[in-house]
Amino acid sequence: MSRTPIHTEQAPAAIGPYSQAVRMGATVFLSGQIPLDPATGDLVIGDISAQARRAFDNLAAVCEAAGGSLAQVARLGLYVTDLGDFAAVNAVMADYFDAPYPARSTIEVSGLPKGAAFEVDAIMVIG
Repeated sequence: MSRTPIHTEQAPAAIGPYSQAVRMGATVFLSGQIPLDPATGDLVIGDISAQARRAFDNLAAVCEAAGGSLAQVARLGLYVTDLGDFAAVNAVMADYFDAPYPARSTIEVSGLPKGAAFEVDAIMVIG
């Protein structure tokens, strides 16, 4: 099965040797999105909620470029630099997803690219 790279100008360009997403069959593996403004490449300044919203918006743009939507996300990986932000991130996520919610992990990390406080990656299945 071949890998088909996915790219959109509506999300930040990759900042390393990777694709925004890769599709293999009906499964799309979405790379991590941090809160970068796709137009400028600058980190969104603000609290964890503002950062999470920008990252989810970026993720949604890549989902759409792959021919799907957040409604087809089967799994999310959330990364925060402060697990004390867990409740705020949950509140933002609830604005982007409806039940039944994707499977998810939330992991506190010591640092993220460009000094971000939040990152999200996903696996989407489109039929």
